[in-house]
Amino acid sequence: MKIRAHVFVSGRVQGIFFRTETRHEAKKHGVNGWVRNLRDGKVEAVFEGEEEAVKELIEFCRGGPSGARVTHVDVKWESYTGEFKDFQIRYSF
Repeated sequence: MKIRAHVFVSGRVQGIFFRTETRHEAKKHGVNGWVRNLRDGKVEAVFEGEEEAVKELIEFCRGGPSGARVTHVDVKWESYTGEFKDFQIRYSF
C-alpha cells in the first residue's frame, strides 16, 4: 500500500548534510517527494511510497546522519497523491 508522510525534524539538523543523506536514503528505498531546510532551523520533508519504505525513511530521520542531534520528529499522515516522480532537495524557504 502506498502512503504519504509530511515530516518535520527538530534539533541540530541543518549544516550537517541532513537533506543530502535523506535524498540518498529516499532513492535507496524508492521513496519520492522532497526535503528542505526551514528558517526556524527544522528540516521539512514529504515522503511518498510503499508503506514499509516510507516508515524506514521516517526512522532514518529520527537519528539522521552523523553529526545530527534530532530532538523531535513530527509526522503528519496525508493522503497519497502520486504527484512526485523522484526525490528532490528544495533550496527555497
